[in-house]
Amino acid sequence: MENNSFDIYFNLTMFVDIGQYRYVAFVFFLLLYSFIILSNILLILVICRERNLHQPMYMLVACLSFNELYGSAGFFPRFLVDLLSDSHLISYTSCSAQIYFIYTYASSELTILSIMAYDRYIAVCQPLHYRTKMTAGRVFGLVGLAQIHSFCIVTLCMGMSSRLPLCGNEIQKIYCAIWNIVKLSCIPTVANNIVGLLVTITAVFLPLFFVLYTYLRILIICWGRSADFKGKAFQQCLPHIVSFLIFSIAVFCDISLSRLNVEEINPIAAAVLALEFVVIPPLLNPLIYGMKLLEIRRRILKILALKLINI
Repeated sequence: MENNSFDIYFNLTMFVDIGQYRYVAFVFFLLLYSFIILSNILLILVICRERNLHQPMYMLVACLSFNELYGSAGFFPRFLVDLLSDSHLISYTSCSAQIYFIYTYASSELTILSIMAYDRYIAVCQPLHYRTKMTAGRVFGLVGLAQIHSFCIVTLCMGMSSRLPLCGNEIQKIYCAIWNIVKLSCIPTVANNIVGLLVTITAVFLPLFFVLYTYLRILIICWGRSADFKGKAFQQCLPHIVSFLIFSIAVFCDISLSRLNVEEINPIAAAVLALEFVVIPPLLNPLIYGMKLLEIRRRILKILALKLINI
């Protein structure tokens, strides 16, 4: 079936038939999505409201939470509908919109985490220059460049894939993905593969190596310092390290799943690996930063205590 029009519908084939348990799954993921929304909004509001938190590190946490909300909005509404549906067809337009949301979310997440690593590097290794190097203007400028970079590379990849004539409509995924659409092409996709590789290097591996480099420098600086200095540095960096590891593992699972033959994998395991990328980071990041960063935790507990008193 050769089709290069935008009237095509894709079939998301990774959904497992769980019968009446679909309603249980729907309620579970609806509650999960509600928690993601409420926890990230709470984190953003606390940081925006408290003047003491108007510092680069906390502003970057707020940007990260906003990105979690953005990415979740691109995945959960459609996913919740699919859980209750017997058919998992999605139009080309809706598929493209979902790809745009999820891929820009992923790229932005990595670049924001890279900026946070740079922030921690300056705070630990060059504390006397922190206020001059990490101003609010520089933070928002770097985040803005990260967003522009993400939108440009995703637009490039989507533009190239939209020109391909397709000889199928089955996407072995729970959500739409560019690579899965490219694999449906009727013609060779050498150019798409080269651009995809370059984009993966710039959007995934360069941020990864940058973060590893900054923490190597931090480790070298801490090596000969006092136990008190090491403890403070570890406390400052731990939330970011945990957040970065969680997202890196999720990205690795998603990339690996896209390259494997899903039919040879246990369907439940494949579904879990596919969901990890779009569910775990938005769910855990508010808990990591809300509980591990002392100032944010104090403000959240203070607000919740006041609410309970008023009730």
